Amino acid sequence: MLITLFFSLLVASVIATEKDSALPRLTDTKAAKAFIESAEVVVIAFLEGEESHGYQELVAAAKRVDSVPVAICTVKEVWADYSVTSDTITLFRKADNHQENLVLAEAKKVEADGLVNFITVNEVRYITEYNQVTAVGLFNSEVKSHLLLFANRGSKEYTDLKERLGALAPEFTGKFLFVLINGAVKSNSRSLGYFGLKSQDLPRVGIYDGNSDMKWLLPEGEISAERVQEFCQSFLRGELKEVKQAGAEAKTEL
Repeated sequence: MLITLFFSLLVASVIATEKDSALPRLTDTKAAKAFIESAEVVVIAFLEGEESHGYQELVAAAKRVDSVPVAICTVKEVWADYSVTSDTITLFRKADNHQENLVLAEAKKVEADGLVNFITVNEVRYITEYNQVTAVGLFNSEVKSHLLLFANRGSKEYTDLKERLGALAPEFTGKFLFVLINGAVKSNSRSLGYFGLKSQDLPRVGIYDGNSDMKWLLPEGEISAERVQEFCQSFLRGELKEVKQAGAEAKTEL
């Protein structure tokens, strides 16, 4: 009796563990599209099956980066819709409509740590906090114009401004990446200085254009969605080129 009970509990435990480690399956294009639309950043493993090289490593990575939904697709007809021809782990993001592929056959090594790095480096969102990791994805994006929110984390306006500009960002998909720079972090002092700012001057909003290596600040005043929207539109219309640049001499990176 006790042996039977023990065996039943052991089987249940194994089944639960397998269930916990399984990634959601996408069985057709409709399911894949819905999954991609479900969040700002998602990852799909286009793999032959759960026995494929890289699957268990991705499961482990997914548990460590739980802010990014991860699924598996084994249907090659769906692979073709995303120009995938072999086992590939792909990150999709809405901020710049980008698809970042990690072709496993071309990877020197596939480990959980490496997959965590792949996801976090490319996790560019509608509004992305700037740091050494996200800087890689931001500057590798084909969208070279950045709308910058300089604010001190912990200040009374920090969360409100982040939400306000984050709501505005989808309107400028493919035109701007919205970037949050925390002025309370010492390592960001260089970014502030680039715009002629100090922590006590915040919050402020600026634009950095990577194509021309030019930068501008929104004039002081209320940081409303309407003012920031018009600031962005002024840049897109080419009007800011006639406006004096912010800060000191131009540099190529923040």
